[in-house]
Amino acid sequence: MTAADRPAPLKAAGWAGLYLGTGFALTLLLSLGGALLTGGLDPQGPRLLVLQTVSGLVAYGFLTWAVGFKGLGLTLADLRWTPLRGAGRGFSLGLLLGAVPAMLALGLSLVVGHASFLPDTGNAASYFAQLGRTALLLAPAALLEEIMFRGVAQVILARALGRILTIVILSVTFAAAHLLNPNGTILGFLNIALAGMLLGLAFYAPGGIWTSWGVHLGWNGALAALDAPVSGLPFRIPLIDYAPGGPSWLTGGPFGPEGGLLATLTILLATGAAWRWSGKELA
Repeated sequence: MTAADRPAPLKAAGWAGLYLGTGFALTLLLSLGGALLTGGLDPQGPRLLVLQTVSGLVAYGFLTWAVGFKGLGLTLADLRWTPLRGAGRGFSLGLLLGAVPAMLALGLSLVVGHASFLPDTGNAASYFAQLGRTALLLAPAALLEEIMFRGVAQVILARALGRILTIVILSVTFAAAHLLNPNGTILGFLNIALAGMLLGLAFYAPGGIWTSWGVHLGWNGALAALDAPVSGLPFRIPLIDYAPGGPSWLTGGPFGPEGGLLATLTILLATGAAWRWSGKELA
């Protein structure tokens, strides 16, 4: 892209704000409408997450078409959905790039943070059944957040501001979207922003959005599979019960590993790997 092809920063910010803000409003309206139709939902229950995810995918899917394709003339290739030949490999490697640092953070909490895994009710069959149900919740939720923050907004802002600055800006926005999660801390906010940088870099790795989706799901899925909270949200898993130990600034406490310094270290390692993997796309 030449300098003449770059959109003005204020214009790009306006399009990005329109995409993000309108999508949020539509998601909220669709979620409230769905809640009214179903007679209300438990704020902590999985049905609410399903409703919010479906509403968000509808809202941001529509805006990707209206703002991205029609308004800005973006293509599937611009949004890094294609070519599909690298999607499977990107998603699979992304899962590893997300899951390994999550499990490493939990492992370190066992060694230096007095965390522990305690026996819980259930058996292997109930564990894997619940794990499958949890994955069905987490996968579309992770995809929604990738479409939101590594979709039209990132692409148009990157054309005006450059990819690195855009990743930083949207990483802070990504963290701000989690401010109301239970048991949040300042370190948790910073770690989620750092995770946003990891995901933003993974978006420019081979595989595009499929890779960043894999990273996102790998991190969330690994924590949930081991009964640890994900950004403050608990996922009830049979057979094992994770006790975070302490101090909270180290292990994350009730917010989950993302609230602790051990996760900071492992996310930094993963971010460095994503930087190298993205390579020339960031030049």
